[in-house]
Amino acid sequence: MSTTTANKENISEKKKDDKKVDVKKFTLKTPKGTRDFNDKEMAVREKLISTVTKIFKKHGAVTIDTPVFELKEILSGKYGEDSKLIYDLQDQGGELSSLRYDLTVPFARFIAMNGSKYQNIKRYHIAKVYRRDQPAVAKGRMREFYQCDFDIAGVYEPMIPDSEALVVMWEILKEVDIGDFIIKLNNRKILDGMFQVCGVPEEKIRPISSAVDKLDKATWEEVKKEMVTEKGLEEEVADKIGEYVKLKGSKELVDILEKDLNFSSNLKVKEGLSEMRTLLNYLEVMGVLPSVSFDLSLARGLDYYTGVIYEAILVKSSVDTSGVGSVASGGRYDDLVGMFSGGAKIPCVGMSIGLERIFAILLKKTKPESIRATETQVYVCGIADGTLLDRMKICSELWDAGISATFQYKDKVKLGQQFKICERDQIPLAVIIGSGEIEQGVVNLKLQYEGSKQVEVDRKDMVTEIKKLLNIA
Repeated sequence: MSTTTANKENISEKKKDDKKVDVKKFTLKTPKGTRDFNDKEMAVREKLISTVTKIFKKHGAVTIDTPVFELKEILSGKYGEDSKLIYDLQDQGGELSSLRYDLTVPFARFIAMNGSKYQNIKRYHIAKVYRRDQPAVAKGRMREFYQCDFDIAGVYEPMIPDSEALVVMWEILKEVDIGDFIIKLNNRKILDGMFQVCGVPEEKIRPISSAVDKLDKATWEEVKKEMVTEKGLEEEVADKIGEYVKLKGSKELVDILEKDLNFSSNLKVKEGLSEMRTLLNYLEVMGVLPSVSFDLSLARGLDYYTGVIYEAILVKSSVDTSGVGSVASGGRYDDLVGMFSGGAKIPCVGMSIGLERIFAILLKKTKPESIRATETQVYVCGIADGTLLDRMKICSELWDAGISATFQYKDKVKLGQQFKICERDQIPLAVIIGSGEIEQGVVNLKLQYEGSKQVEVDRKDMVTEIKKLLNIA
């Protein structure tokens, strides 16, 4: 054996050894903050997404799609303190990119790029987004997750698009039936004016707003400590803020705040209160006002919001929802498109459904045995061996008629085993054939969930009879 050949064999053996070592060390798992979904879980997810999509379409929305990653400069500076959660990608060919953090900024970029064609659009977008957050999978907080967005862009009468976005949110949360909820409303103009009235320096308004945004998870004492200790706010200023952020109500709160002349004389507050009065009147007309709370503690941490902001939280559910947080949120962002289009202002308002959080609640509510993962309507069974080709032919006829059907991929079959598959997959109807049925040109139809009812029909009438039994038009 030559030295060269021996060296090649040694290298080959070393590679094999390395692979063996790697396999022993390697742990099969999904990356942190991600997860797989099994067939039953996907059945629940698909139904949820279908429900959301149906309501989006009912309100006249069209859908678009954007890349899963954007240029880094597109996303930078749009999310306030949350910008640290953006996933940056390595430089590939001279372009710095990041995985999209949400679907709102890509939508604004899309509007800016496509000019006048999309200056007036009602759109929905359901797609994955990515955040380098600390995950809590059981509560639906992930690093990779779906967002379901509904947005209206264009110049319209004030608060009409805002009211419809809120109605869409309300309808979806009613339809998915995860529990009683409240939609908290505020307005960035009121919030910023409140900070001015209380004496917050201009450069600290956004950081202080970010602190207030934590009031749904932290006590006022904790938030105040962050304002004073970490962000350098005067204690008496923080105390003034504390008096306002405890206020909540409905149309009557607008009256109360307008009578507070020190508060309502601020131009931002005055404009914001006018918008809130109009919006609450529209929501009353549309029948959703009882589910809404005008809440001055709501801040929403994202920097791009300019007007009305809102989020929905559960107040009662049949399962434990502690730590879940908001299940939907949104607001008005009139200046975001202008950041990409050289200042051309295209007003926008939108909302996002917390699909993963709703999904986590639905899984808790649903018994696994009650979930039907397949939509198969018919199982074609053979009584004895030698029926494979006939079962194939029957399935083909059913598929051609638009009926979901399947059969066992074996020539030698046992009827009991086939019935077990029907029961396992909750398939409602079985077509049963044997040599006798084949010769006579008939089939037996058996409904699995109606007292094992079985009827014999002519083969030529099979499709019609199956459609009748399954109530298929």
